[in-house]
This record gives sequence, C-alpha cells and structure tokens, in this order.
Amino acid sequence: MKNKYNRYVMLTSACLITALIISSAYLSGCSGVSDTIKNAERLKFKLGSVEGFDLAGVKIKNMNSIKDLNIMDGPKLLSGFTSGNMKSKFTVNLIAKNPDTQGGSKESSSLIKSLDWRLLIDNKEVLDGEVNNITVPGVGKSVTIPIPVTVDLMKIVGDAGYESIINLALALGGKSGSSSRLTLKIKPTIDTFLGGISMPGEIDVIDKEFR
Repeated sequence: MKNKYNRYVMLTSACLITALIISSAYLSGCSGVSDTIKNAERLKFKLGSVEGFDLAGVKIKNMNSIKDLNIMDGPKLLSGFTSGNMKSKFTVNLIAKNPDTQGGSKESSSLIKSLDWRLLIDNKEVLDGEVNNITVPGVGKSVTIPIPVTVDLMKIVGDAGYESIINLALALGGKSGSSSRLTLKIKPTIDTFLGGISMPGEIDVIDKEFR
C-alpha cells in the first residue's frame, strides 16, 4: 500500500511539474509573440531613391532633359516608342526604420517574413510583388529594401506621346529624379514562433515622410 501511495505521489508530482513547464513555456511564448507584434507595429516606412533606371536599353541617370539624349540614345528610344515598347527597369529603395518608441523589446530586431507590395505611378497601379525575409535592426536603426521594377511606361502614359514618356522616366530616374511620383502600398507579414502574422491593412508609403 505504501509503495502504491509513493508511486501515486511521484506520478502526481511529475504531472504537476510537466503542467508547470508547459504553462511556463506557453506564457513565455505568448509574451514573445506579443513583443514581436509590438516590435513590428512600431516600424515606419518611407520611399528612398530610384536607382539604375533603364529605359528601352538606355541608361538615363545622368540626364536632366530630353535634350541630353545623344545621337545613339535618341534613335534607340524613338525606335522603342514607334514599336510600342518603352520597357523600363529600375530599383525603388524602400527604407524601413525602427524608431525609438515604447513597446516591444528595445534592442530586438524585427523579422518580416514577407512583404506584399503594389507600386503606383501617378496614382495608377502598375505592378505588384513580394519580398521575403527582411530583418530590420533594433531601435534607432534602419534598413534599405530594394524593390526591383520592370514596367512598360507606354501603358502608363498612354496616348500622351513620346516626350511625356521620356519626361516621366527622367522625373523618376534622371539626374534630378526622385520617387515623389511613386506610392508603394505594402502589407508586412511578421515571423513568430506561431507562424506568420499579417499586419492589418496596407501602408501607403511615400517619399515625404515615414509612415
């Protein structure tokens, strides 16, 4: 009888210890997920520069106006226009910043499992895509996320004409170009031990301010 009682006590104690360990791990995990979400919620985004702009095979980063086209580049662009193909390739730099705000773990980085994006030029959606596995460092730090873009500017400008396409390209990727005419709609999914958790809604990212 005594041996049975001892076994009962030992079994009960083992069950209680196991339950405590599981509860502790669960609470710790929940706290970790909460901190991870708070870390992600404090992230701010802004559009940076536009780099490597290639229009129909012509690099335009050192050009200010259509007058800067040389005797080789001009005919090449005109040929692309007359054939109905003004494909452009460039990179939009998305800046993700971890500001000094309350909540989360101050020194912890944030891991974005995936980031769905939609690119708008002059408020017209032209492309969408996804970037995976982005790490944003701890408080006060930032990271630049390159977004590769390939789009035919003729489909954006429409019937506005040859000069309008060139001017749009120069406004984005020329010598004085910027991302001011772009909007990047993003939806981050953060990585937790429970799996990916998508942030609610989209963030409209522009070049003027962090959002």
